[in-house]
Amino acid sequence: MSSENLEGKRWWIAVAAIVMQLCLGTVYAWSVFKKPLMATHGWGETETQITFMICIGVIGLAAAFGGTLVDKRGPRFVATLGGLLFGAGTIIAGLADRLSSIWLLYLGFGLIGGLGNGFGYVTPIATLIRWFPDKRGLVTGLAVMGFGAGAFFMGKIAPGMVISMGVANTFYVWGIIFLIAVTASAQLYRNPPKGWLPAGFSPSPSGGVSTADSFAFERAVRTPQWWMLWGMLFLNVSAGIGLISQLSPLAQDVIRNANPGIAPEALAVTGGTILAVASIFNGLGRLFWAWTSDAIGRRNVFIIMFVTQTILYILLPKIGSQFAFTVIACYLLACYGGGFATMPAFAADSFGPTYIGKVYGFMLTAWGAAGIAGPLVFARMKGIALYVAAGLLLAGFILAFAYRRPQAKTER
Repeated sequence: MSSENLEGKRWWIAVAAIVMQLCLGTVYAWSVFKKPLMATHGWGETETQITFMICIGVIGLAAAFGGTLVDKRGPRFVATLGGLLFGAGTIIAGLADRLSSIWLLYLGFGLIGGLGNGFGYVTPIATLIRWFPDKRGLVTGLAVMGFGAGAFFMGKIAPGMVISMGVANTFYVWGIIFLIAVTASAQLYRNPPKGWLPAGFSPSPSGGVSTADSFAFERAVRTPQWWMLWGMLFLNVSAGIGLISQLSPLAQDVIRNANPGIAPEALAVTGGTILAVASIFNGLGRLFWAWTSDAIGRRNVFIIMFVTQTILYILLPKIGSQFAFTVIACYLLACYGGGFATMPAFAADSFGPTYIGKVYGFMLTAWGAAGIAGPLVFARMKGIALYVAAGLLLAGFILAFAYRRPQAKTER
């Protein structure tokens, strides 16, 4: 295939990646289904929420294993498997509602859907890194922004579907959409020919580790740099996901203090609106920070994000203005998303693109660990949680400031 055809093909792969991530990101709209399921079947809050906890936990593990499969079996196989499992898990969730079986819901949406989501999430990232050595930040930012935007679209569309056709039928419809859209997108995936580079692009020595000098996972994980990147991702996500878990209540406290006579219904609606607006910036921040990292470097982006977030988390408890609180929350969630989007390119720059599926896939275990640690801190340490988050981010700044790329074989 000619260089011109390959140039066009890589952009079609980028489009396919965005479509896939939009579908996979709908998992974050779980709350749309939670309350109707509780009301219909009499399931408790914790009992129902376990479904989402299983799903997120499995996504992290599946991404690690899926990254290994991408390196061994290729992206098309893993992405197709992810689409089949994610679609099937969503359909099984509809059957669980129909049969009133919480255990079938755990199996479908939690285990099977989580496996498919994790396989699907890591595949386009690993693939795009190989196709876009000249624009790693931009394209991974686009793809991961799709994951952030998926919940927004599901949150807008699914509630009306639940009201008009019920939870089970809504799951069935979306499951079929996922089966078609994700598996069809997967058919465009392939790795670039060995040694291929975009026209006019020649990697600079400071631009990252080359394909030939790439670190295998076993070698990468023995370097302190791999663990430093793992720690930076864990710390950034812990602070951000902890804030997300309590953002509406925190916003309501600010609004209540500024307007003591506000009705509870209006308070809840306004708090939810602030959460929705900030969530949009979660998606936009993924694109902005990843694109910026192409210009100023991944390490510099993390340094800026960690420093500014540390300051704002310290200031947040003192904010009494609804507008100021909303602006700060939007920025903090933009940094939360930006960490997800910038880290794949950071890992590829540090360890090379050849084994990035496994190298970055296992790094995503930091996401799973942060998904437990962050909300736990904000739930158990409510009075000082924002200051604890600031401390975590300060530790992240120290790691980012101290970070130096590991030396490739040819540099020794």
